[in-house]
Amino acid sequence: MPPAALSVHLAIGQAYAWSVFKPPLESSLGLSGTQSALPFQLGIVMLGLSAAFGGTLVERNGPRWAMFVSMACFSSGFLLSALGVATRQYWLVVFGYGFVGGIGLGIGYISPVSTLIKWFPDRPGMATGIAIMGFGGGALIASPWSAQMLSSFGTATGGIAMTFLVHGLVYAVFMTMGVLLVRVPADGWKPKGWSPPAASTRPLITSADVSAANAIRTPQFYLLWVVLCCNVTAGIGILEKAAPMIRDFFAGTQAPVAVGAAAGFVALLSLANMAGRFVWSSTSDLIGRKNMYRVYLGVGGLLYLAIALAGDSSKPLFILCAIGILSFYGGGFATVPAYLKDLFGTYQVGAIHGRLLTAWSTAGVLGPLIINAIADSQKAAGRAGPDLYTTSLFIMIGLLVVGFLANELIRPVHERFHEKPVQRLDPQVTEKGQAV
Repeated sequence: MPPAALSVHLAIGQAYAWSVFKPPLESSLGLSGTQSALPFQLGIVMLGLSAAFGGTLVERNGPRWAMFVSMACFSSGFLLSALGVATRQYWLVVFGYGFVGGIGLGIGYISPVSTLIKWFPDRPGMATGIAIMGFGGGALIASPWSAQMLSSFGTATGGIAMTFLVHGLVYAVFMTMGVLLVRVPADGWKPKGWSPPAASTRPLITSADVSAANAIRTPQFYLLWVVLCCNVTAGIGILEKAAPMIRDFFAGTQAPVAVGAAAGFVALLSLANMAGRFVWSSTSDLIGRKNMYRVYLGVGGLLYLAIALAGDSSKPLFILCAIGILSFYGGGFATVPAYLKDLFGTYQVGAIHGRLLTAWSTAGVLGPLIINAIADSQKAAGRAGPDLYTTSLFIMIGLLVVGFLANELIRPVHERFHEKPVQRLDPQVTEKGQAV
């Protein structure tokens, strides 16, 4: 099951390597930094919306159906983008990669999550880390691969179009492996030697279940929405701008960062993103989800402060802080399904997770918009280097503080939202008890 999940998430995780395409698109099509971010921003918006509206369908139709839909949309998005660049119709790149491909991102993102939680009921944090770490690691493959293809094919419109075309075809083949491999466990399956605990000693872990319809009526859902939105906004803006950002920070030094090194930095951040999703989400099984988010938001804010105050004085300091931030960013994604499972049970956790990902849609607009718009305005004012990003970094620190406070307010879900045993029906069973 982990290889099935990874075959999809390693593919759709290419979204985190979008910054590699920004400079060639800007130079070949005459775009600003804000304009070149549009496909990525729309892709993240559609990820959240398709996950929210498609979460119930994924639960009903199963992971194989979801992975197939994801593969068809994600690959088609690249093919449309190739056509858009070749014909110099940038709106088609935005529509293809952002809208169509973004639907593939959302459906593919949630497709293995609830399935792996069912396979690993004893370690839900580890399970969601396995399911989601591939998304964080997608750029580890895509960033150097894309950079090499752009180097071989060229950074003019023809070369960019060919690179998009190859991406679409190869990812279609790669994601098909997940479609063929995935399975769901039999009803009542559990790991050998493991029995469900009668009751949890941790106050935020419930033995009851809450439906998706009831979950969105609870304050806990919206507090966790704020937590996720703030954590994602603070990380995604830098990740989308990673390659040009490190070059700008050290452009005025005696050892500026080359294009190839910047692409390597993107890949390194992808590795941190991927590792954080598994390591930190597994750690949350030991210390609890609330404590884990205290680390993400509190320590993450200190790392941003270090970059803002002294990031341009040392490349190792800048890189290490960025690695820490992106590991927390990835860990936040991987821990949130287990946090939802603790608060709302396993009944419709996939559908609840899908609705919560609208926070990612919001952050996907806010993060890049804050970083790119402020950088563009500072550049227009004649500033350069770290001055392009200082204001943005302090805004991110403020967002992490807001997220930290929201996490502190989370309490156990009131029992009035719990499903009664006689009311609960499996989402794949009709009212007469017949399998759909």
